[in-house]
Amino acid sequence: MSNENKAAIVTGAGSGVGRATATALMNAGYAVALAGRRGDALEETIAMAGETPGQGLAVSTDVTDENSIAALFETTRTTFGRVDLLFNNAGANAPGVSFEELTVAQWQAVVDVNLTGSFLCARQAFRVMKDQDPQGGRIVNNGSISAHAPRPDSAPYTATKHAITGLTKTLSLDGRKYNIAVGQIDIGNAMTEMAARMAEGVKQANGKIEVEAMMKADEVADAVVHMASLPLGTNVQFLTIMATQMPFVGRG
Repeated sequence: MSNENKAAIVTGAGSGVGRATATALMNAGYAVALAGRRGDALEETIAMAGETPGQGLAVSTDVTDENSIAALFETTRTTFGRVDLLFNNAGANAPGVSFEELTVAQWQAVVDVNLTGSFLCARQAFRVMKDQDPQGGRIVNNGSISAHAPRPDSAPYTATKHAITGLTKTLSLDGRKYNIAVGQIDIGNAMTEMAARMAEGVKQANGKIEVEAMMKADEVADAVVHMASLPLGTNVQFLTIMATQMPFVGRG
């Protein structure tokens, strides 16, 4: 099946890595359902793709609500005929405060988006992909360098990203019988709204504030397109992409 006959869902498609990836997938020929809270931002993403072989469909979505997720997948399936790819990308962070100052509401907000949202989207992808003909598809979960090593004052984000790794491994196993391939991309210091503070200076393990190297979000998007374009018999289980000089290898 060529890319021109494939349909994808990208969550968090109104900005950052999600926007870059949705655009790259459309440019590669995918029909893409762009999911996010703000419809205007999703439409802006579609416009950024310009005249491309792929199609874009903006679907206002709350990834923490299972009815909203069910509607997203049904709209995609009805419009494009099937779902070949889910890029589970929507994410949230909490203020960088001391652990003991975190509120339950701050903790829960991150868990709801990063972990429960990923679960709800992946569960619906399983339901659709197992029943379509030909059967199967691919899920790419957005992990993070934080799935490997934390930053100071990052307990909610880091805990959820470690959990995404467990989710990825389990779904990869459970998806085999349905021809569903599941992998994870761990991203370090892509230039997005969420990560822009890295270029201005961020707290290191020793407490110092230092500027960190960054990379373009488009380079992450190209990596996701590569993962997505492989035949279902081949899977990139885990891929780490990062600014070469960011403090990950040797962090701390």
